Amino acid sequence: MFYTFCKNLLYVLYRFFFRLEVKGKHHVPQTGGVVLCANHISNFDPPTIGIALKRKVRFMAKAELFKVPVLGSIISALGAFPVKRGGVGKDAIKTAFQVLRSGEVMGIFPEGTRNMSGDVAAKKGAAMIALKSGAAVVPVAIAGSYKLFGKVTVTYGPPIDMQDLLDAKDSDMLEQATDRIMQHIYALVDSKS
Repeated sequence: MFYTFCKNLLYVLYRFFFRLEVKGKHHVPQTGGVVLCANHISNFDPPTIGIALKRKVRFMAKAELFKVPVLGSIISALGAFPVKRGGVGKDAIKTAFQVLRSGEVMGIFPEGTRNMSGDVAAKKGAAMIALKSGAAVVPVAIAGSYKLFGKVTVTYGPPIDMQDLLDAKDSDMLEQATDRIMQHIYALVDSKS
C-alpha cells in the first residue's frame, strides 16, 4: 500500500517535473525473478526505473542511507536493502537471492556508483547475482537531464540471453556476463542520444 502510494505519487511528479518518457516496459516479464540492470546518472535513478512498472522493484542501496533519520525508514518500507560500499557483502547477496527466488524484481546499478561520464566501469556483482539466481536480466537505460522541466527517458530492453555463458569458467563467466550486460545498457543509452 505504502509502496503503491509512493510509486504513483512519484510517477506524477516525474512526468510533470522531468517530463518522464517510458519505453519498452513490455520487455519486463510479468512473473518470476527479474534483475533490472541500469546505468546510473543521478540519485533520482532508482524511482525512475521502478515507478512506471506494475511490479514492485526492490533495490540494493548503500548502507549509509539506512542510517539517515527518516530516509532510512522510508527506503526500508519501500523494500530496499543495504549493501556496503566497496563490495557486496554476504548479507546483501543472500537477500538478493531471496528476492529473486521468491519471484520478485530487483533493481541494480552494475557500475555501483553514479557515472555521468559514460565510461563503462562495472562491477561483477550484478552478473553474479543474475547468473546464479537464474532470474531474467533486463537492461535499462536512463537518458536525459533531471533539470526542472528537462526530459528523462527510461528504456527497458529485451531480456539478455546469457545461457551460453553458464558453461564458462567462473572468472570468465562473470567478466563476459558483466560486459554483455553493460553493452546492452549502453546500446540502449546510445540509441536515445
